[in-house]
Amino acid sequence: MIQKLTPGSRGQDVSQLQRLLKSAGLSIEIDGDYGDATAAAVRSFQQSAGLVIDGVAGLKTIAALQGQLDARLLTQLDLVRAAETLDVELAAVMAVNAVESNGHGFLANGRPVILFERHIMYRRMKEKALASTEPSLALGLLVCTSRAQPGIVNQTPGGYAGGTAEHQRLAHARRIDDTAALESASWGLFQIMGFHWQQLGYDSVQAFAKAMSTSEGAQLDAFVRLIKADPGLHKALRARRWTDFAKRYNGPDYRKNLYDARLQRAYEEFSEVHAA
Repeated sequence: MIQKLTPGSRGQDVSQLQRLLKSAGLSIEIDGDYGDATAAAVRSFQQSAGLVIDGVAGLKTIAALQGQLDARLLTQLDLVRAAETLDVELAAVMAVNAVESNGHGFLANGRPVILFERHIMYRRMKEKALASTEPSLALGLLVCTSRAQPGIVNQTPGGYAGGTAEHQRLAHARRIDDTAALESASWGLFQIMGFHWQQLGYDSVQAFAKAMSTSEGAQLDAFVRLIKADPGLHKALRARRWTDFAKRYNGPDYRKNLYDARLQRAYEEFSEVHAA
């Protein structure tokens, strides 16, 4: 199976990609070199298929070339609409999508990508306990629950299982407290925490979770709402102040992961391509 290929790649997988592009009606030499001509052919196919036009042959593009196009995938039109809604350059939105998203909003089994945070579950349940009519009793129950099920309710982060197993953890948590559980997971391409639902204008966390399960476009919409809800973040994106944006969006880890430099580089690349 062909893995993600980018400009500069070489080898048999690139040759196979070129054969797929040729089968799709594109004029291209099969030489195993992912140069400018191959990148241009990939962008041309992505445009015709309605995919994000980035010139990178990721798993989504390869699947589409093999006739397995998924209607739930993010499209270039989704990104254009997001840029218009936020009143920012398209290249800026594409840079954020390329760097900040995890590349896939759905798992192979069709469920949205999530990460369940047991410490957030503990925190949400504690907040609810303190607001109850009998906080002492509710807090006692919380302590008992955390001792009995530390992998689901815990004061410290961790216990991650990854992939489809995260949905098993979430299902377990929902049996304890449905709302707190959904609020304690991050969702979709941009891994937006469920507890943001009210700030982002959803009717409930259940409505938020349902939206995140429909399409990557809906997941992008949640990201757009998040940006609009934070004036400082929105202003940093509009001005393309990538260090400020990365710090606000990622926290202190932005330095370790070079998010600001990666965003700047991606923006420059997309600006050049889409200005042509």
